[in-house]
Amino acid sequence: MSDGSAVREDSAEPAVVPITGHSARPEIAARLLGETLRQARKERSLSLRDVAPVIRGSVSKVSRLERGESPPRERDIRDLVAFYQFSSDQAHEIEGLLQQAKNNAWWQKYGDVTPNWLRRLIGLEAGATRIASYENHVVPGLLQTRSYMRALVSNGLPGASAEEIERRVKLRLDRQRILWSPRRPSIVAMLEEAILLRPVGGPGVMREQLDHLIELSQRDGINIRIIPFERSASVAPSYPITHLTFGDGGPSELVYIELIDSAMYLSRAGEIEQYRQVLLNLLAASERMRDSRDLLVEARDRYAARTADSAL
Repeated sequence: MSDGSAVREDSAEPAVVPITGHSARPEIAARLLGETLRQARKERSLSLRDVAPVIRGSVSKVSRLERGESPPRERDIRDLVAFYQFSSDQAHEIEGLLQQAKNNAWWQKYGDVTPNWLRRLIGLEAGATRIASYENHVVPGLLQTRSYMRALVSNGLPGASAEEIERRVKLRLDRQRILWSPRRPSIVAMLEEAILLRPVGGPGVMREQLDHLIELSQRDGINIRIIPFERSASVAPSYPITHLTFGDGGPSELVYIELIDSAMYLSRAGEIEQYRQVLLNLLAASERMRDSRDLLVEARDRYAARTADSAL
């Protein structure tokens, strides 16, 4: 199981990163900064191993820095600026990205209840123009209701205090701000049919959650697709996948693979293409938007009936 820091040598395709003085979110600035450093290393025909001693670290440390997976340290960045002999203008722009990358975003206040790999995903979502995801066990986090979230957190942390549970729920609700932003990304969410049948929190919670999905599915830019049982066996992986597309001038795409207690972030062209094809196959196997909505309505009505029966 990987912690997302596995070292992969980058492919040789050129990447041009405009280093402009715009104000970027911390996660975006870290990606832009890392891509700039990667490009400088490639242009000088240096390997990760060649650069590691400059920042008194390992090959893995350089790789994480270039991928924006680790918070950049001022000393490391300034040593690399000197090592690569950047011009004064370039050094100034890099300094600006460094300061932006260090700025605390709203999700940092939840650091006590959120692992680093999830906080990074939240930051990346905020800068994405498109998010395509596949889920096989639960409703995607961006589309969950408060009650559904609370049930998941409570089940996953049986010994947690009510305060800790509420903080985790609040983080997940705040994460959904991007859905109501004028610059919200387009969303393609592919859900296994089993998710509709798994009564997280009980019939009442599920009815509310499915009502929410039905409402979201009618909004522009949100495409919710259900993958029927009989079609999923040959195309569905055993883990969630998220593909993020960006338009900020840094690396244009990332794939996020969520594991049990960690995650991997993939940015090599070959890796991205592999998972893009997986998601395309899943989309082809899913019901059309209207038919998917019908499945959501049918499931919602079943839970509504069960809720009514239990009230008798």
